[in-house]
Amino acid sequence: MTDSRGAGPDFIEALARGLDVLRSFRSGSPALTLSELAACTGLARPTVRRILITLEQLGYVRADGRGYALTPRVLDLGMAYVHSLNMWDVARPHMEKLVAQTNESTSMAQLDGSDIVYVARVAVPKIVTLGVTIGTRFPAPPTSMGKVLLAALPPAAVPGVLAEPSRSGITPRWQPSAAELETALREVRAKGWALADQDLAPGIRSIATGVRDGEGRVVAAVNVTVHAAETSVETLIDEHLPRLLRTAADIGHDWSLTARIPAVTAS
Repeated sequence: MTDSRGAGPDFIEALARGLDVLRSFRSGSPALTLSELAACTGLARPTVRRILITLEQLGYVRADGRGYALTPRVLDLGMAYVHSLNMWDVARPHMEKLVAQTNESTSMAQLDGSDIVYVARVAVPKIVTLGVTIGTRFPAPPTSMGKVLLAALPPAAVPGVLAEPSRSGITPRWQPSAAELETALREVRAKGWALADQDLAPGIRSIATGVRDGEGRVVAAVNVTVHAAETSVETLIDEHLPRLLRTAADIGHDWSLTARIPAVTAS
């Protein structure tokens, strides 16, 4: 694993190693052998074996022939984050309305290092070149949501964020130089929205804008994704963008209202 390790007496290396094992499973590797997991994590086979036994007893992995595979219980780990912020419950009706208006898929993502990670999605049944579900991650620069989220950062912070290696496993079509990306982000800051025209992969065209909290900070991005062969850039900007901007504003408004509701604690 390329992730940098923590330091200090309170850092729990065993927990970090267990997470390394879980992160080794990707869409192209649904089942992995003990040897493959040892190679992916850089850990010794006996260590990986003990971790797998623990994860299996907790219900997060299962034996799959010669190897191991994740179980649906792993979804609890990611969804706990989404539900803890009320993202899905608040955003869902607005995203469903947007899909009804555009007949196109919409997603919401947040920045995690140099990647975006999908935290909510309402899809329509169309064939696209890349499958997307909650938890999917892509490199930020070639995506419309990534451009929005990077543009929301202080400009001086962007190089440090992008210095972290992507964990998406995707090689995008558009791999900008620092100067090209700086120009693109400056344009996003000026407009308040971003376009990605097949920058990530052929056939994928999207437009995105930021979702702000009650203090005006961009805390997520929301998009409309279309197939390039079906929907032009002009249609995206002229027809879908105004609806997208309204959706983002409505979600942000509801988030700010939700944040003001006092938490109820048991007495």
